[in-house]
Parts: sequence; structure tokens; C-alpha cells
Amino acid sequence: MNQPSKVSLSYRDAGVDIDAGDALVEAIKPFAKRTMREGVMGGIGGFGALFEISKKFKEPVLVSGTDGVGTKLKLAFELNRHDTVGIDLVAMSVNDILVQGAEPMFFLDYFACGKLDVPTATAVIKGVARGCELAGCALIGGETAEMPSMYPAGEYDLAGFAVGAVEKSKIIDGTKIAAGDVVLGLASSGAHSNGYSLVRKIIELTKPDLEADFHGRKLADVLMEPTRIYVKSLLSLMETMEVKGMVHITGGGLVENVPRVLPSHLKAVLDSKAWTMPPLFQWLQLHGGVADAEMHRVFNCGIGMVVIVAQENADAAVTHLQAAGENVSRVGVILARVGDEHQTSVV
Repeated sequence: MNQPSKVSLSYRDAGVDIDAGDALVEAIKPFAKRTMREGVMGGIGGFGALFEISKKFKEPVLVSGTDGVGTKLKLAFELNRHDTVGIDLVAMSVNDILVQGAEPMFFLDYFACGKLDVPTATAVIKGVARGCELAGCALIGGETAEMPSMYPAGEYDLAGFAVGAVEKSKIIDGTKIAAGDVVLGLASSGAHSNGYSLVRKIIELTKPDLEADFHGRKLADVLMEPTRIYVKSLLSLMETMEVKGMVHITGGGLVENVPRVLPSHLKAVLDSKAWTMPPLFQWLQLHGGVADAEMHRVFNCGIGMVVIVAQENADAAVTHLQAAGENVSRVGVILARVGDEHQTSVV
């Protein structure tokens, strides 16, 4: 027969601090509040988040996306910098749903750790809220999971979920792209959130001083620069002209992502001389001995978003995007594809 325990255990004894979780919720409420927008019903803290789709849509289609930050988090742990990875988290999902013409409506985050450190978690979620502000979407909810022994001390993982809406008749799926269309490249802010396993390998082998000056900034700052969010400038462009295709340049780089939006009978030819590869990528290529082809299929190489428009609209598109704060280059052209040619080449 089982004997009653002589000890008195609590959840805290098992490694879970409910009070810390409650403190985090209270700490992030002001940041979440700044992201509120039309459609939000209720606030942070409920079991589910409610959102009413705007009546401006006649036939709304929901577009959803989910992603994480990848091994860029490992660099954040090493540098003890947690204030910008939340922006990365939002960017990876909202940029993805944007390319189908969707306006991001709301975002939810998932933060998991072994032991909850409230100041660190607050810094991360504050970054998430900042990303939502930049994207014009609401931080409508999320989940914080404290799971003892699941993660090394001082580490955590992040995932994010974005939902947007697009008018059914205005979905951008690449079917209108034609030979002769112009490929525009919008500058990235850095490596964004892709290729960091290779970045970290190069750092491990070369052991650079991450606090040293790198073209006017600390190398650590350049490496941790958050992913650029293109939502507002591109939604504005879509209101002024037909955008035939958009591509978020993530894992797979230019050569693997651009074909995702192209009809099978077309290809994109990109001119590597049309833009200057930023110093960070030049440094990575030099110190890692990375071949050109590998660079183009791992990193964005300075182009974080691709926009495809008709030739007659290209000049106006460039002007509009520059006025919206983007650094834009004409980086290529759409041509007819012959046989089984690769659908994107960088020459």
C-alpha cells in the first residue's frame, strides 16, 4: 500500500514558476496594446483571440504563415542580445503572407524555455510587438511555455503565426507574369534570419572580434540586424499598380525562391552587377571561402524581397518604393524558358 508523502511539493519545486509567467503577461501588455488595430476583439490573456475581418473586403481570403528565427537565436544567446529577434520572428511570417497580396491582420507568438527569465522574455516579446507595429498587425495572443529540462540554461525557442486577408480577386499567385516583365530587388537589412548555421560556422572557424568596428558599426550589430519588414511599402504599391509577383528571399536564397512564383514556361535572369553585395556578405564569402553559387542559394546577398511588374510600370514602381523608404534596384528580367532550364539564374 502506498504511503503518503512526507514532503510537500509545488509546481515551483518542479521547475515551473507560475508567478513569473503572470509577471511576464503583465509586463508585455503595454507593448501588445500599442499594436491594436481595427478588428481586434478583446485583449491579451484569454483562452482564444478574437478578430473580426474588416467589411472593406467583399470576398476575403485568409492567408496564414508560420515560422521561427532559426539558429540566429544561438548567436543571440552568445551575445546576450534579445531585443531584436522578436522583429525577426514577425518579419519571417508577415513577409511570407504579403507576397500573395495579403494584408497582415494579427500575429501570435510561442515562447518556450526551460526556466522563465522575465526580463529576457520581456525583451523578446517587446521585439515581437515592435515587429507587429512595423507590419501594421495586432499582437493578439500567444503562449509562454516553461518546460524544465527541455532546453539548456539561458536558451529558448520562438515560433510565430501570422494571419492576413486579401480580396479574392486580388490574390497574387504569379499567373499573370509574362516574358518581358521586370524584376525589382528591394534591399535587405542584412542576413535576415537565414543561413545562420553557415554564419556561425564561419565565426567558429575564424574567431573574429564581434565587438570590432565593421564599416562603422560593430560586427555583432550587423550580424544581429533584424529582418526588414516590407509590408507597408508593398501594400501601398499594390494600391497604385498591378504587382504580378512577389518573392520573399528566405532559405534557398535568390535561385531557389524566385522560381516559386514563376509559371513553368518562364525564367528569371538576374544581373549580379545590378546591385552591390553588402559588406557582410562579402566578408562571409571571403572568410568562409563560399562559392558564388552557394552564396546565391543560402543567403539573400542584399536582396530581401523581389517584386515583378510589367515593363511599362517599372519606373513608376521604383519611384513609389523609393518614396516609401525602400532601396530598390532593377535586378533582372523575365524571359521564356527553354526545355528544362533552371527557372532562375544569376549572371
